Amino acid sequence: MTFDPSKPYDALPPLPPSVELDSRAVLKACIAARAAVAELKAAGRLIPNQGVLINSIPLLEAQASSEIENIVTTTDQLFLFDGIRENQADPATKEALRCRTALWEGYQSLATRPLSTNTAVQICRAIKGVEMDIRRTPGTTLRNDRSMQVIYTPPEGEGLLREKLANWEQWMHGTLPGTAEIDPLVRMAVGHYQFEAIHPFTDGNGRTGRVLNLLHLVEQGLLDIPVLYLSRHILRNKADYYSGLQSVTRTGAWEPWLLYMLSGVTETARWTMNKIVAIRDLLDETTERMRREAGAIYSRELAELVFVRPYCRIGHVMEAGLAKRQTASLYLKELASIGILREHKIGREKIFLNPAFIDLLKRD
Repeated sequence: MTFDPSKPYDALPPLPPSVELDSRAVLKACIAARAAVAELKAAGRLIPNQGVLINSIPLLEAQASSEIENIVTTTDQLFLFDGIRENQADPATKEALRCRTALWEGYQSLATRPLSTNTAVQICRAIKGVEMDIRRTPGTTLRNDRSMQVIYTPPEGEGLLREKLANWEQWMHGTLPGTAEIDPLVRMAVGHYQFEAIHPFTDGNGRTGRVLNLLHLVEQGLLDIPVLYLSRHILRNKADYYSGLQSVTRTGAWEPWLLYMLSGVTETARWTMNKIVAIRDLLDETTERMRREAGAIYSRELAELVFVRPYCRIGHVMEAGLAKRQTASLYLKELASIGILREHKIGREKIFLNPAFIDLLKRD
């Protein structure tokens, strides 16, 4: 049967794929990716306060994942409005912040339930900020941004979509016959294609699918927290990402797709690991400097706070239980006086930036 992009792809084959997935090239790429992810997991444990990582790397991931969908904001905007006055942010920043929130909520949900269709619905609702659910009406198509030509029409009908999502769930958990031994990274790559091909929502599918990738790695024990910056690789190789998805649909080209995803895992795991090591070094350097130059106010908790909150407000110091308002203000002003922080006034509010950390996060 010839694939017709203008007709609903109701015949999307169930998983597992009917081709051999563990080719020599894929196995070799998988070994490299597993090693890189293991090193990333170990690096993450170098920073005792995981909030330093949870409040930074996932924000970068959300920014890149949103930019893949042409929703563009800046690191500064994200940190400025993170958790504070989000309703005052521009629409793109709001969307990216919701993407980070979705990742965090999905991560927390793993403690009480396995990755599932319900997880995907929860994530998509958080990303879009509305009550999304599995598509019930026809008419969803994917088009070329420039020519507006239809390039893919996903399956239609809520019943069919839920049936295909149930198969996707079983694949992700390795419970389909003969799939238990397939490496979790291969399951992630295959599952990501399948989720995007099912396209269960009217909008937000790409970002939801990329959040699910990270949650899968956590659920499978490859990571402790969702800090793999995989969207960086996809954003830098966006054309290859979309052409890879289309090639699986049109010609069953699974091996190139798997190699693309596995190389992305390897590259971004190493990049993220190096970033985490640099964060640890900067945190240690800042802590020692604070102890040396502002010993009267020094505490490890205060040093970590300005990394958890690189756009730090007086309220953040109070919420952390480190000081009351007047003392909290004095703490931040003292850190600004020795150059660890930089004071800014936005409207009536004073914000204290950690410029070295912000620059480190932006640096590629």
